[in-house]
Amino acid sequence: MDTRSYKTIHANKQTVERKWHVIDAEGEVVGRLCSQIATILRGKHKPSYTPHFDAGDYVIVINADKVRFTGQKLFQKEYQTYSGYPGGQKIATAKDVLNRRPILVVERAVKGMLPKNRLGRAMIKKLFVYEGAEHPHAAQKPEPLNF
Repeated sequence: MDTRSYKTIHANKQTVERKWHVIDAEGEVVGRLCSQIATILRGKHKPSYTPHFDAGDYVIVINADKVRFTGQKLFQKEYQTYSGYPGGQKIATAKDVLNRRPILVVERAVKGMLPKNRLGRAMIKKLFVYEGAEHPHAAQKPEPLNF
């Protein structure tokens, strides 16, 4: 029997190394793109993944207005908001939301794939979504990421 002792390594503030990634969303399917983004934000792509610590990387998404839906989702998928007042429920189709606020489509899809606690709220802050091809994060030297 092997008598060596192995220790499980947990990520923490001192050991985590965060990178910046830029993703071009042009022509990508929303669900498949956002599940990959959520994986990177959580840090599950790293061997040092720790479920109780935010070890993920920063993600910049460009061309969010050029994402696509498959099937009839563009016309059938509905986004609901509720103000809290009687009669304050608003429903919009994916086509309306994509035309008016394309950033919301990507942000809301990714947020739904993250944990629903303070850890998830910290992870979503590392996501930056832009409609066009330009972003103001050149100083961070983001690396292009292809799927």
